[in-house]
Amino acid sequence: MIKEINFDMDGTIADLYGVEGWLDYLMNKDATPYIIAKPLINLSSLARIINRLQRNGYRICVISWLSKNSDDDYDKKIIAAKLLWLKKHLPSVKWDRISIVKYGTPKQNIGQGILFDDEEKNRDMWQGKAFDVNNIIEILKGVK
Repeated sequence: MIKEINFDMDGTIADLYGVEGWLDYLMNKDATPYIIAKPLINLSSLARIINRLQRNGYRICVISWLSKNSDDDYDKKIIAAKLLWLKKHLPSVKWDRISIVKYGTPKQNIGQGILFDDEEKNRDMWQGKAFDVNNIIEILKGVK
């Protein structure tokens, strides 16, 4: 198997949908929810596991979509917000690739190996192993 692990952000590691009024923010082209979203999992545990997997030869990547309601200016704000979120919450992780792409871009065209994603359609179309958001830490503990 290809030694690459890909993480979606919104709804997978970042609780975008738990931000009160998140949809109104996005419809008004305000990137605030991407900055203030709380983590959905224990990120210090995730960072330790990621660092171990990288030492064992795994590439660790992010594949995340921009907003459905988007334009070039708003895309730049979202990209900056998501990069800030990753830097704030996972500062020890040295990502091998961060792909923040247009909404609906097929993720299997960007990455390979393992995918963690909250959207069933993305998991179904993925060419490698794909998992939902349940038990991310436990699943990664079993990756050798």
